[in-house]
Amino acid sequence: MHGTVIPQGAEKSDAGPMPQKPHTPGAEARFPFDRMAVERFRQAFPRARWSDERKSWFVPGKTAAGRIDRWLEKEAAMLAVHGDSKGRDAFAFDPISSPYLEVSDDLRIRTPYSKTVIEELRTVPWASWDEELRTWRVPFRSFEELLRRWPRIEKAAQQAEPEERKRRRESAKSSDAYKAAQLRNAERRRHRYPLPAEHLPPVGKPAATEEYGIVVFSEVSGELVEAEDLTASYPNAACANANYIWGKWRSATLSELIGTWPARSAPKADKRSRGWWQPTLPELRVARRNARSMERRKQTRDLSKVC
Repeated sequence: MHGTVIPQGAEKSDAGPMPQKPHTPGAEARFPFDRMAVERFRQAFPRARWSDERKSWFVPGKTAAGRIDRWLEKEAAMLAVHGDSKGRDAFAFDPISSPYLEVSDDLRIRTPYSKTVIEELRTVPWASWDEELRTWRVPFRSFEELLRRWPRIEKAAQQAEPEERKRRRESAKSSDAYKAAQLRNAERRRHRYPLPAEHLPPVGKPAATEEYGIVVFSEVSGELVEAEDLTASYPNAACANANYIWGKWRSATLSELIGTWPARSAPKADKRSRGWWQPTLPELRVARRNARSMERRKQTRDLSKVC
């Protein structure tokens, strides 16, 4: 049972005058209304008085707070036992038959890793992860909530199976989206970028790009970009009426990003269409955060090699 205990002095009660003197030590008790629980509470605390104003029970006495805490713990344990008993009966009447569920003194769920499964189980009351057993444990008193969420849990677990993941990967390889992603990755590994011959970026300084974020152009080759290359990997540039030449780029370092002065305003359509522009402050903040993370990872790897 969820309840609260508030130590304090005597308070005025709408149920009648309380027998304690002003500032008599005591504590307030609040818990969800249940007729049987109220009867048990009054048997345990015959001097308790109800206050309509505070919506709580006042128990006089210096040890009232501790006594109420112990009573609430006892009630919670009793309700848990009762809830588990009801849950066992419900499970026996309508059991879950699944290779992902094991029945023991509680319900144990073991599935392949899935974010959906984790999110669903976290919403089940009293569900917890057992690190030693590497399984989720759900008490029987939460069976109804688990049963309600089980179709989504089981479906996500089935989709997370290694064979199913492999089947989806193989199926995706024949899709147009996969082929386009492969082309983009191959183009990125070339570290080249189409630049308008009439508007070249400053060499050696960070510039924002449509495809690769903030980069530093190290050289401009002067080689003309073929129309099919633009259409395949740089559709924005293909729409512009300009001649493009290839430029070589590299990732900007953290020190370069920190030393870059941001643009006063966001780039307009003409600057975006040419493929590069002076980076804005929000763009620089994201790039700096990523660069710091990269440096920390590099330092961690270097330290691990030394150790």
